[in-house]
Amino acid sequence: MRHRNAWQALAQNPLKLLRSSWPWRSVAYLLSGVAFGAVATLVLVGLLIAGFASLVVLVGAVLLLGVALSGIAVTRFERWRLRLVDLDAVPDPHRKPELPGVRGWLHTRLREQATWRELGFTAVSLTALWWMDLLVLAFALAVPVLVMLSPVDDPGAWPLFVVGLCLLPAAPYTITAWAGARAAVTRLMLAPRDSELGRRLTDVRASRTRLVDAFDAERRRIERDLHDGAQQRLVSLNVQLGLARLDTDPGSALSTQLAAAQEQLTLAVQELRDLSRGVHPKDLTDHGLTAAVENLAARAALPVTVDIRLPGRLPAPLESVAYFVISEALANSAKHSGASHIQVQARRHTNLLTLSVRDDGRGGAEPGAGGGLTGLADRVAAADGRIRLSSPPGGPTLLHVELPCR
Repeated sequence: MRHRNAWQALAQNPLKLLRSSWPWRSVAYLLSGVAFGAVATLVLVGLLIAGFASLVVLVGAVLLLGVALSGIAVTRFERWRLRLVDLDAVPDPHRKPELPGVRGWLHTRLREQATWRELGFTAVSLTALWWMDLLVLAFALAVPVLVMLSPVDDPGAWPLFVVGLCLLPAAPYTITAWAGARAAVTRLMLAPRDSELGRRLTDVRASRTRLVDAFDAERRRIERDLHDGAQQRLVSLNVQLGLARLDTDPGSALSTQLAAAQEQLTLAVQELRDLSRGVHPKDLTDHGLTAAVENLAARAALPVTVDIRLPGRLPAPLESVAYFVISEALANSAKHSGASHIQVQARRHTNLLTLSVRDDGRGGAEPGAGGGLTGLADRVAAADGRIRLSSPPGGPTLLHVELPCR
């Protein structure tokens, strides 16, 4: 397995670590941190002193501005050298300037949160981190070497040579461990996982919304094609069969066959109409959620009381989700609850649509059992909503759904 950072390499077999390049990469990482930290400290301290000591206000302001923006250069180098001990790149958090030229660049950078976070990291790095790099290198390498050289001045101190020789093999592990910790701190400050996770969640939610909208649009297209295409052709064919039946002798074999064909065609039209309602009901598109649910309740197998009070039409994707949630809940109650009555309620509270479906059945519904409730929960989750179910043995069952209204 290929390790991606020093921490992962440290967790492998100790002998394999010594044979790998990670200890040398860690030494290079810490040495470059010490060298760069020392130079950057001298430069920035010099700029601060020059800025405060300058008698020319403009020159002092430019120097202090350079200090404020120094984090951009420092962290760019930090992201580059981080690849020595962490192979996963840290993305540049800065966005493209809104305006052209130096002024536009400064206007964008000074308003970015990343600029000031990088300045904070620079302050921490220059005041603490590179000093820690130096101390770890000194403790891991310099101390064992000095102990081993002790017998040069005092031949009687030869046991110290053995002590130093025993301390030296621990150096790769000490250096690699600190390099991994140093890299983790750098990554945490330059690319906070919460903001990165937040961006990913935002992207996932936006992608999920686009998929739901695309699926809903496709479902509307199928419903429209069924209603305006196949269904109308079948109705037209039914009319033609009726006209042909008028031209035949009543009671003849041909008239009986035409009547049977008409009956079958009427059933096919009804089934197609029911199918198109299941894909996307026309009442929902034309008249909204209230009318569509009332029509759904009129066709339900159980008595349904509808109590929907909304200030107006909801967004089309939200109406579609709410309708199919209620439809699925009514179907589940009719199949499994043994109820004699169902109540449906819907309210809009500012930016939240609440749906409640209650039946007086036997209860015992379990959302994790698969089937209708699982699909219903998936549909609600796709709309970034929440679902709650109360169904104790013996009933009643209450399904409560909350959908955000954007």
